[in-house]
Amino acid sequence: MSLDLALSTILSPIVLFFVLGLGAALLRSQMSVPEAFAKGLAIYLMMAIGLKGGVEMSKASLGPDIFILAGAALLLSFLLPFLAYYTLRLSSKMDRINAAATAGHYGSISIVTFVAATQALQLAGILSSGYMVAIAALMEVPAIISALLLARRGLKKNGEVAGSEKGELFREVMLNASVVVLVGSLLIGWMTGETGMEKISPFFVTPFQGVLCLFLLDMGLSAGRGLRQGWRDLNFGALSFGIYMPLLSAAITAILCKALSMSLGDTALLITLAASASYIAVPAAMRLALPKAKPSIYLTLSLGVTFPFNLTLGIPLYILLAQWVAS
Repeated sequence: MSLDLALSTILSPIVLFFVLGLGAALLRSQMSVPEAFAKGLAIYLMMAIGLKGGVEMSKASLGPDIFILAGAALLLSFLLPFLAYYTLRLSSKMDRINAAATAGHYGSISIVTFVAATQALQLAGILSSGYMVAIAALMEVPAIISALLLARRGLKKNGEVAGSEKGELFREVMLNASVVVLVGSLLIGWMTGETGMEKISPFFVTPFQGVLCLFLLDMGLSAGRGLRQGWRDLNFGALSFGIYMPLLSAAITAILCKALSMSLGDTALLITLAASASYIAVPAAMRLALPKAKPSIYLTLSLGVTFPFNLTLGIPLYILLAQWVAS
């Protein structure tokens, strides 16, 4: 059963299209997806998953357990970057600014990894709660704050963290497209419920997996180019961080899920969220707040190392870990 689950996830169309894009980029193929089209695919996916989560939320009553889970998720997102920072500094000797910027990616989340995990759970026949989409949205922001706190400790002169006084950073974080679309779609799905979803299901439900395949083909191309171009800035300690940090985050979150007595599906999704790494919201914020940090470091690790690992091997491992925790 466990082997079948792992194989069905790894050999699913969404993973194989990602591998196709990754291989094409590493082999220097000229294949590409237009940037505007890729952004449209990303918006579509966030709208679809937000709407679905909102509909599920409209069916359920929001009890104290959900608020406890939300608090735990916020705490995870805020604290995991500190662990990531110190382990990265220890294993790679990376400078403080780049280590802080990278650490922020490992407390925030990858919505595409979350979507892939929900699909893997559906294939396995494991149910999860719709409000986990709201939990994912909550975990976008706290890690950015942690990264800035860590970076400030490494700065010797005041005023080197850009955008902190004019409110630009706040707008970049809170009004980031991924946050706005995800939270907005969640609220729309919650307000309109199943009746509203039925009217738009031919567009947002039926084509969902096909659009996800197209998007992951583009993500594979981006990850392959990042690996090809950014590996010179990374030593073995940094590259290994992209593998062991998700596993460390998953283990910590599994203990938390055990204490909260969460369901199997919700446990798997929270573990996956904690083990994922942002490559949309956090890079945008870091470009503004920490211009001295190198995208070739933090994007190569989050998108070129951790994302492929999670998509191919990580998600099956996290579901197996959730099964062990929930047993």
